[in-house]
Amino acid sequence: MTEDADRRWCQKVTVTFHNSGGTAVRSGSVTFGTHIIGALGVDWGTVESTVELPVPGAPGAQWSPTWTVCVDAWRVPLGMHIETRDVSVEWG
Repeated sequence: MTEDADRRWCQKVTVTFHNSGGTAVRSGSVTFGTHIIGALGVDWGTVESTVELPVPGAPGAQWSPTWTVCVDAWRVPLGMHIETRDVSVEWG
């Protein structure tokens, strides 16, 4: 889930994780693909950012952390905005 932040080059992104395995998740990372969208809806590019996965995640646990994902302000001129569309997880 995404929602606007207080700056047009930032967005709040919530991701729900569910550990369906039999052991605790002890490490990992989350990579966000944030698209820069022009005033006419043109996708001008994607910026990736990676953060550490909030752990531990007990077996059967479900958790939904929220991150504020930002790109460099100069990448988002007035009239443009960002959309974080891609999320991938690497479990450690």
